[in-house]
Amino acid sequence: MIMEPYRADHMMDKQRRVRRNRLIVGGLALFVLITTLISAFSIWNWAYHDLPEAPDNAAVLWSARREPSVTLLDRDGEVLAVRGPLYARAVGLNELPDHVPQAFLAIEDRRFYEHDGVDLRGVLRALWVNLRAGRSVQGGSTITMQLVKNLILSPDRLLRRKLQEMRLARQLEEHLTKTEILELYLNRVYLGARAFGVEAAAQRYFNKSATDLTLAEAALLAALPKAPSRLDPTVNLDAAQARAAMVLDAMLDAEFIDQAAYDAAIANPAVPTPPELDPQAGVTWGYVFDHAVSQAQNLLVGEDIPDLVIQTTIDPELTELARETALAALDERGEEQGASEAAIVLLAPDGAIRAYHGGRDYLDTQFNRALQAQRQPGSAFKPIVFTAALEAGYDPSSAVWDEPVDLEGWTPENFSGNYRGLVTLQEALKRSINTVAAQIGDQIGVERIVEMGQRLGIQSPLPALPSIALGAAETNLLELTSAYSVFPRDGARADPYLVTRLTNSRGDVLFEHTADTLPRAISTEHAQAMSTMLQDVVLTGTGRRASLPDGRAVGGKTGTSQSFRDAWFIGFTADYTAGVWVGNDDDSPMENVTGGGLPAEIWRDYMSQVHADLPARALSAPAPRTRSEREERLAAYYSELSAAFDAILSDEDPDDER
Repeated sequence: MIMEPYRADHMMDKQRRVRRNRLIVGGLALFVLITTLISAFSIWNWAYHDLPEAPDNAAVLWSARREPSVTLLDRDGEVLAVRGPLYARAVGLNELPDHVPQAFLAIEDRRFYEHDGVDLRGVLRALWVNLRAGRSVQGGSTITMQLVKNLILSPDRLLRRKLQEMRLARQLEEHLTKTEILELYLNRVYLGARAFGVEAAAQRYFNKSATDLTLAEAALLAALPKAPSRLDPTVNLDAAQARAAMVLDAMLDAEFIDQAAYDAAIANPAVPTPPELDPQAGVTWGYVFDHAVSQAQNLLVGEDIPDLVIQTTIDPELTELARETALAALDERGEEQGASEAAIVLLAPDGAIRAYHGGRDYLDTQFNRALQAQRQPGSAFKPIVFTAALEAGYDPSSAVWDEPVDLEGWTPENFSGNYRGLVTLQEALKRSINTVAAQIGDQIGVERIVEMGQRLGIQSPLPALPSIALGAAETNLLELTSAYSVFPRDGARADPYLVTRLTNSRGDVLFEHTADTLPRAISTEHAQAMSTMLQDVVLTGTGRRASLPDGRAVGGKTGTSQSFRDAWFIGFTADYTAGVWVGNDDDSPMENVTGGGLPAEIWRDYMSQVHADLPARALSAPAPRTRSEREERLAAYYSELSAAFDAILSDEDPDDER
């Protein structure tokens, strides 16, 4: 009986100890759980606190992290030059030979179509290999993880970045198809020499499209992502070919190729070919490039396109001919004639700029003499004056007086210092008679001349001053050449243009030039009359040195500014209109260089080559009737008598018609 209370107390103590122990264990378990959760949260926050969102569409990644790059194309879509990295056009898997993507899959991610963005088997294999080697010799990144690293995350080799890569890779595979991911990788992977993507690399190393790559060439490209700078085949070919052999081994092991294909590729490793055009060439294409970029910016106002592809109207052969012709003339005659620079513009009938030479050396100065140099055209402006006269009632046979004039204190003189008396309008233009042009400007009004210049395409400011009749208003070579192109086009105006198409490297069209109906600047009658008169300038006038050797019909006009600072020849055939300017950047005088001298000779030499393979075609306007000086004077005389007789019949003062 005495033991019963003792037992009861013992049982109660035991139960208390059990409860206490349970509380302790539970507390410890809770502590461990809380600590684990806190640690897990800390690790999660450490790894993913700055994790960006995975794009839910491929379009975002196509433009992600592109350095500013502009690719210049010629009229046929061939690359002329590149500024910045080379991206080229995007190519789809269906365009590529099977061995191109297979080469990358074999060496970079053989289980690409089996994993969900993270290849755990590959990660464990890489860890084991690296542990055995005692250093990092193999990576476990999948192609999807590489895409994430290159286009979304930084390239840091940190554990935190690797965890982020794995998470984003899985997310990316949820949003995009395997085809989209592989196409993005092949078009955005850096392959050395500033080339991004297989198309750019194929162009850079082999002068061909990725669609034409051989097995050996594909293996060489697939060798580059591991170390694109160190393995650049133009710098370290032996190392690149050794790595390419490893790619072929992997392709054979993966059964992407058979033994015969492997043996052939091993026996004939790919070797880069010298580029046909230096992508960074600045001398030949610099002036064109600057103009094209400026035009693109005007066409895409407010848009930021990091990888712009500009297709132009440029014919590279004709442009190179322009450069060679100008430099040859300056090298041969420039020093003795005090001329250091020349510019050339060639326009097609629709206004397309086919060739462009802006100066001797783009690397020395980027100043474009064909577009930026505002200079006085001298007598090269007279066709605009005489066209305004035709609209005001004159015609080519109208009689005008070449005599000393005083127009309210302005007394312009002829270049020769002589006066010819009564001449026709056609002869006055042919001989570039200043007194006649000045009188015509005074009679029809300078406002009419300014309006005509603007109508023909002169965009530079034209001051309404009497001296505009002698070409004192500044203009540039491109717009003056464009104004002349109205005459062989029977009065239709086509403004010059350089850009035909703007895209990004994916091929998205941002702008495309359309051929609109050409507006009429002047009547067909007046355009053809001017064309005939300008043909006479070349046949028997100041522009004789511009005559083409095959007897091809040519119209044109010379121009020389005061003190021989500028010399011009602008002319046209049925196929092209071209302008040549010669002078000095510092506006210093040349040694008696006139438009009928060096510029006309450059024009002739250049246009002879331009037309070498073209059949001779007549201009739409009739050729001038060759007349002697005596016949010209008689024509002027009888024209004057006829005008006076008409004035008498109408009771008008005949002097008002002079």
